[in-house]
Amino acid sequence: MFPIADNVKSARFPFINITIIFISVGVFFLQITASDPEGFVLKYALIPANVNFADYTTLIPFITSMFLHGGFLHIISNMLFLWVFGDNVEGHLPPFVYLFLYLFSGIVGGLAQYIFAPNSAIPMLGASGAVAGALGAYFALFPHHKVKTFIPFLGFGSIGNSIVSINASFMLGYWIVLQVISGAISIPGMGESGGIAFFAHIGGFVTGYIFVKLFPKRNLELVQIEE
Repeated sequence: MFPIADNVKSARFPFINITIIFISVGVFFLQITASDPEGFVLKYALIPANVNFADYTTLIPFITSMFLHGGFLHIISNMLFLWVFGDNVEGHLPPFVYLFLYLFSGIVGGLAQYIFAPNSAIPMLGASGAVAGALGAYFALFPHHKVKTFIPFLGFGSIGNSIVSINASFMLGYWIVLQVISGAISIPGMGESGGIAFFAHIGGFVTGYIFVKLFPKRNLELVQIEE
């Protein structure tokens, strides 16, 4: 399932959300055009085996790694989810609190993945944990919003028939359950081969959910888009 848009406009212009997307795309461009792309990744990605909590310089990749991506599909999917869900979350929070939520969720997501494979020498990269924080916050704040979603093959060749409106609670609930199941299945081989960092997704999602539940509520007017 690929989200296209939700049915409620953000309470204000999502400056921080758009800035994060532009920075992520810019860093990805630097990554793929670097003279040594592999060296670029090894320098800024999170490599669990290199982490030493007594040396703060080895902890910096918990932040820098969330601006790297493993390919075009990786960054497009992450930025698409952030574009659809992040703006409403930013509209609910003070702008820089939203930025903190994003970065903090990414850090916690990285820690969650690190805990399960602390000796892995495989680079971890991607904004998935941070984006999952925005998804968790959206799940907590706007469970009844409708999300226009593209479901491949649903329309048997017709793109129009493949787009349906789904409750955000169902879509994001399905997503996090899938991450939990996939994460549990991945545990036996974790750290031995590359793959999707499911526990980064789970850690980020839970962080975003708890964060907005604890943050003081704001009474902001949301404008519904006419269908």
